[in-house]
Amino acid sequence: MRILVEDEGRFGQINNTRKSWAPQGVRPVAPRQIVRQYIYVFAAICAELGRMSSLILPRADTEMMNLFLQQVAEDFSDSFVVMILDQAGWHFSKSLTIPENIAFIPLPPHSPELNPVEHLWDELKEKFFHNKAFKSLDEVENTLCTGLSQIIRQPNKIRSMTNFEYLRITC
Repeated sequence: MRILVEDEGRFGQINNTRKSWAPQGVRPVAPRQIVRQYIYVFAAICAELGRMSSLILPRADTEMMNLFLQQVAEDFSDSFVVMILDQAGWHFSKSLTIPENIAFIPLPPHSPELNPVEHLWDELKEKFFHNKAFKSLDEVENTLCTGLSQIIRQPNKIRSMTNFEYLRITC
């Protein structure tokens, strides 16, 4: 049995200006833009293994969740997966098809602080989206691919960001 925690992150061409270093007396310049187009990252993390399954998808809804669950079922085909997730409507839709090797446990409502995947979104935004403006959604997607690929190759980093105490089961 493996415990995974799942969440979706929205990424687009709206950027937030963040503090940055500059030599004394120099005011740093950072681009600012607001384009309301988004793509979504679905991610499930097994903190114990430092392993992640993720997909970049055009929207967050039941159809996309079905695609993502198929991917997770394949990625963790050797295990029964207990997936902890928030209570978004598409997570419990009647048309959701949950693979046989996956079961859900919902997080309490309005409790993102309990979801370790939120740290993944913070890491991506801080390291790959910090003070950047993108010309297109394709650039956003390429940056996400780069960021996710780098994080996936670092199981110890995934563990350190996401191994919340409540996920460590002792028998």
